[in-house]
Amino acid sequence: MIQRLDGLGEAAPLAFWLVLLACAYLAVAAVRLTVIDIRHHLLPDRIVFPSYAVAAVLLLGAAAVHAAGGAPASAAVPDGGAGLFGVPGLRVVAGGAALWLFYFLLRAVYPPGMGFGDVKLAGVLGMYLGFLGWPHVFAGTFAAFLFGGLWSLALLATRRGSLQSSIPFGPFMLAGATAAMALLPA
Repeated sequence: MIQRLDGLGEAAPLAFWLVLLACAYLAVAAVRLTVIDIRHHLLPDRIVFPSYAVAAVLLLGAAAVHAAGGAPASAAVPDGGAGLFGVPGLRVVAGGAALWLFYFLLRAVYPPGMGFGDVKLAGVLGMYLGFLGWPHVFAGTFAAFLFGGLWSLALLATRRGSLQSSIPFGPFMLAGATAAMALLPA
């Protein structure tokens, strides 16, 4: 994400500020959601639903601004418009839809294993990760399950939990998405 922001800052300054604003919003929402999910095992709709609108407006706006910049902007940042099939910004929507569907299917297979708040949050995170690319979507999802699994193993090893213990998964989803955005090259 940092490399993408650097390239956007040079190629399309308005797109840079839109993405930076989207990331700042996600950071604030992530802190709020993490605290609430840890305390109450709940991801409130009043935080998650507006995040869809914010991500759509800011990330799709950045993709549109970048695409309107023409060939020099596209050359400065490879696939900086988050395009899919030649449509700027479509990968943002496709990433959100794909991740929402994946988590929805997980919930449908085993409903006690995941709350519907996690499904709703997955769509938002998919939009952010989709802006960066499919490798980010896959890595962010994998990292979420890796972090959640490691935490569960730590709880089991320290005997602070059992196989029937429920853990809030939202913080691990947010951590996985953040790790993918921060660590993977754009």
